[in-house]
Amino acid sequence: MQWRNVEQISYVLETVFNGVLETRMRGVPVVNPALSVQAIGFNPFNGDWLGVLITPWFMNLLLLPGPDSQWREQPPGGKFRQSFPYGTFEFTLAREAQLGTYALCSLFSPMFQFENQSAALAAAQAALQGLLTVPAARAVSRRDLLRGAFGSR
Repeated sequence: MQWRNVEQISYVLETVFNGVLETRMRGVPVVNPALSVQAIGFNPFNGDWLGVLITPWFMNLLLLPGPDSQWREQPPGGKFRQSFPYGTFEFTLAREAQLGTYALCSLFSPMFQFENQSAALAAAQAALQGLLTVPAARAVSRRDLLRGAFGSR
């Protein structure tokens, strides 16, 4: 898939993962029925597209490949490390027929700690903002990032 803009990315991701919700995830007990599928904050990053995908069963950082991505031809299940201003995180490659290969880094799974979509959206936005923020001179953990603890202490 050739990713062109934020609108296309949001539409395709939300369509594909709503389809997954209605088929493969139907009746699965890890689904939080208070939540919906939503693509958040996708923007170009180092030649790829970076954003967050919220579903009723997970919240992941997603990298969608740009035309020159080195990882786009690697098989699903492969891993690579990506550096951000906040630190370096490991991504796992996955594939959906309608999307092609993409890379994910889990933020939350399952999603029962979120009472509603607004709470999940706030966490997604905070995680993405934190990821792109240079931390103070201290060690950074994914746990701190997810708690919104970047820049504190």
